[in-house]
Amino acid sequence: MSLTIIDHPMIKHKLTLIRKIETKTKDFYQNVEEIAGLMAYEITRNFPLKDVEITTPICKSIQKELANDVVIVPILRAGLGMVEGIRNMIPTAKVGFIGLYRNEETLEPCEYYAKFPDTIANSIVLIVDPMLATGGSASAAITMLKKRGCKDIRYVGLVGAPEGVDLLQNNHPDVDVYLAALDEKLNEKGYIVPGLGDCGDRLFGTK
Repeated sequence: MSLTIIDHPMIKHKLTLIRKIETKTKDFYQNVEEIAGLMAYEITRNFPLKDVEITTPICKSIQKELANDVVIVPILRAGLGMVEGIRNMIPTAKVGFIGLYRNEETLEPCEYYAKFPDTIANSIVLIVDPMLATGGSASAAITMLKKRGCKDIRYVGLVGAPEGVDLLQNNHPDVDVYLAALDEKLNEKGYIVPGLGDCGDRLFGTK
């Protein structure tokens, strides 16, 4: 597994805005979407290409295009805030959805909703979720996608904790992780420190 921290100055600037407690829902959502779009440039850097023959206004020519379909899979609900930012960079990307809840007895993540394109097994899959805290949900989502035949899976988040990164490294060493920031730790309630609070609530104005 490789961990990439995408620390472009504009990403750092926008990340500071969403960390602020006074940032309201509209600005929070807009900046999350914009950070995801800025991250998409780096995430796609090593996407495989294939040769295609095209006709320009001048002549026939061999050029390059993406070799694989791309599927964005947000973990509901906070992951939804990152989808359009990435799709602005990859407008041909398809979108799947995965919803998880925690079993109160086992404390394990359980799937309650899943909807994916038929081509997902042969696609580059970007699992998106803004917060990589304990890593339990992300790890479970990756496992569920692997059971559906997915082989090229990448995790994309905004803020991560070392505990979550370590869990993904242990459970899914074949999955590359992209973050805008790696924060200090988790607190006793499982929140990332300094973090940015509950991302889903701040994106959608809920509590």
